[in-house]
Amino acid sequence: MSPHGNENLSVMSLQEFVLEGFGGSLQTQALLFALFLALYMVAVLGNLTMTVVITLDARLHSPMYFFLKNLSFLDLCYASIITPNTLANLFSSSKVITFAGCATQLFFFSLLCTTQGFLLAVMAYDRFLAVCRPLHYPITMRPSACARLVLGSYCAGCFNSIVQTSFTFSLPFCSSNHINHFFCDVPPLLRLACGDTTINELLLFGICGLIIVGVTVVVLISYGYITVTILRMCSAAGRHKIFSTCGSHMTAVTLLIGTVFVMYAQPGAVESMEQGKVVSIFYTLVIPMLNPLIYSLRNKDVKDALWRLGQKHTTT
Repeated sequence: MSPHGNENLSVMSLQEFVLEGFGGSLQTQALLFALFLALYMVAVLGNLTMTVVITLDARLHSPMYFFLKNLSFLDLCYASIITPNTLANLFSSSKVITFAGCATQLFFFSLLCTTQGFLLAVMAYDRFLAVCRPLHYPITMRPSACARLVLGSYCAGCFNSIVQTSFTFSLPFCSSNHINHFFCDVPPLLRLACGDTTINELLLFGICGLIIVGVTVVVLISYGYITVTILRMCSAAGRHKIFSTCGSHMTAVTLLIGTVFVMYAQPGAVESMEQGKVVSIFYTLVIPMLNPLIYSLRNKDVKDALWRLGQKHTTT
């Protein structure tokens, strides 16, 4: 509980919050620090590598890798808006974040998370066109169209972010300024509100539910058509390459959609903050770390590009 009285706390809550993070002894905090730092370093290194390789290798200048580069950029930003502050707070006595800082963190977290979901749907649509409509693919997925699809994903993410952030921070916070989480998110903030949060919970479950359903439907329909097309192919090598690429994408979609559903789009998600912390670690750190590994280890083109880049660096 906060040491402040209720009268002072209602004023204090408009200026700063306290991120309680994870409890435990100093040894536990040190272990979490080492774990978070290792996950973050792998995520940064992996996503930077993917971005650089796709940018420098002309053979990867195609719509699929354009979207993959944007996914790597999102993962890099995604982890970076939360993890550095979390690492600092693990050994901090105050763990304070300003009201404006909390709102900013929630805004960008929601923006990047939502954009990533829509981008994964765009990537599924791109694979559908490449496999099932190969003759029309170069015209349909020309550079300007790819840019518009990415921009549309960001616009959709921005809309959800504005709605969630504005509605959350329009609530009165007067019961406590201690957030039972390691970053500013909607569910723990709703627990601090002393007003009616029914509309906020409906918006959270409703919008997140629609996004999850929409992305899932696009992915399932796309891969349904892709599966039928693959089964009709005569070339075993062609089938293997498509299955490898699509399998990587399906793994990334399943990881993100599954964790977001557990956290935001089910009844009672707001009440389970301890479970929420564990799930949040997964989608704020583990997924950004895994995505580059999933796409590079199962993608021959990316592995070949990494080898060529390494050879070029060695010879120079």
